[in-house]
Amino acid sequence: MRSLRLNLVLALVVIFGAAIIGRLFFLQILNHKLYQAQALGQQAGFSEAQGQRGEVFFKNSQESKGAYGTGDVKSLAINKEKWLVYLIPQEVADKNIISELLGKAIEESKEFVLSKIENRDSYTIIKKDLSRAQLEEIKKIKQKGIYLEDITGRYYPQEKIASQVIGFLGGDGTGQYGIEGYYEDILKGQSGIKEKKRGLDLIDFSGTELDLDGSDIYLTIDYNIQFQAESLLKEAKENLNIDSGQIVVLKPDTGRILAMANFPFFDPNYYSKEKNLDIFQNSAIQKIFEPGSIMKPFTMSMGINEGKITPDTTYTDDGFVKMGLAIIYNFDRKKYGKQTMTGVLENSINTGAVFVSQLIPHQTFLDYLGKFGFNKKTGVELQGEVSSQNDIGPDVEFATASFGQGIGVTPIQIARGFSAIANGGKLVNLYIVEKIMKGEKEIDTNHQVSSEQIILPKTASQVTTMLTSVVERGFGKGAKIPGYYLAGKTGTAQVPFEDKKGYYPDKTIQTFIGFGPALNPQFLILVKLDNPKVSSSALSAVPVFKKLAQYIINYWQIPPDYDVNK
Repeated sequence: MRSLRLNLVLALVVIFGAAIIGRLFFLQILNHKLYQAQALGQQAGFSEAQGQRGEVFFKNSQESKGAYGTGDVKSLAINKEKWLVYLIPQEVADKNIISELLGKAIEESKEFVLSKIENRDSYTIIKKDLSRAQLEEIKKIKQKGIYLEDITGRYYPQEKIASQVIGFLGGDGTGQYGIEGYYEDILKGQSGIKEKKRGLDLIDFSGTELDLDGSDIYLTIDYNIQFQAESLLKEAKENLNIDSGQIVVLKPDTGRILAMANFPFFDPNYYSKEKNLDIFQNSAIQKIFEPGSIMKPFTMSMGINEGKITPDTTYTDDGFVKMGLAIIYNFDRKKYGKQTMTGVLENSINTGAVFVSQLIPHQTFLDYLGKFGFNKKTGVELQGEVSSQNDIGPDVEFATASFGQGIGVTPIQIARGFSAIANGGKLVNLYIVEKIMKGEKEIDTNHQVSSEQIILPKTASQVTTMLTSVVERGFGKGAKIPGYYLAGKTGTAQVPFEDKKGYYPDKTIQTFIGFGPALNPQFLILVKLDNPKVSSSALSAVPVFKKLAQYIINYWQIPPDYDVNK
């Protein structure tokens, strides 16, 4: 009897065990994927996500030894938490009361708020970009239907500084002008689906971290030099009543842009308040002008490089040159008599430039314009750069082009071309972006210093010596800084009519372009002032150049060329 009971118990245990094993086989083997998916669904969720826009920074140049030091950065465009207030009118008990309370909180009238919600029942934005004080006042309102929303918006902490360089983020979330426009695809955050597991970070379906944020951009622009350049343009407005102006500073041996200043400025935080949309244009790269006498060093470079002249070649100036029916005069209609080519640059004699141009075949002249980069864009990484074509025809047009009238360039083109004279005859590729960072990874920006030899090193050296003489004893002597040899050229050009032939009788563009130290150039500066209320660039652009050159010399602690006390 006992044996029968024992066998029965064992049989029941075996049957029960077999049932459990069968159930486990069903759950873990046959329906494994189903239950795994259910378990995963309890641990994970999926949501749409939008990466943040990349940020933009100044990066002080390696030569900097000033207040911010080598490698320091300063924010130019960042993402910042912003608040907006909105109403759902159908939830509002009394529109008059809430309009009065909310109007006081946001410093607007009751009628302003009422106009926003009149005949509306759904979500209605009342005000964006609330100040901290406004935010706190709104929180005190105890009324239904009023809501606050926290959003991430674009903020430009330097306000008007480098405004045409950075551009702005438009209302549709797309970059406009400058860096924001040119690098839209690099800066913008990506949208995607992210998977969130409890206790874990966001991952994509492959199990690796998903980075939807845009890339950060570090500019070559030195904040301190940019600030100084813009301050000088503002000062030129106050003292000379200029209509507008531009300053470009670059390293002539590398093409690194250290400053690109435009006047007037605007605040990209409030771009929508600007009435004149022309203010968004970066005139340094987007507006063509006739350069005037700063073209003469290029004409001299052509003549010397072709073996037609030397710095000591002489000719006799009669004060004018006849070209068919046309008569070309010197700027001040002065007669200089016998002059060397160096004297032509020192005194900025138009007829001397014409003399050189007549020694050069027309096609050769045009070829050099192309070599100096005057017929194509520089390729600088900013939205909207333009270029002139400079189709020159009759003899008189070649004559006037030799001293910078009837020929068009942008400020950035003329600065780049001049860099070849400072750089031993080699034309550099300009760049304004130092590096691009995607998280911790640097993206290759492909900066390539050009090795294109457009004039002989000897030619560049001789023209540099001539330009040094301009600063030492010529029209550019107002740029002289004791202890340093600087090379430069003045320019005062007429302004052509927009809709007909001829020039304004009362408008000029006054420029000075130069580099230093002359024998070992560390910086190149172009100062362009539009219609200053003085007679020549010697009284306008030259003093601005001197102040900025002196600032850079002190800032970089550039050693002097000679002892002023000896």
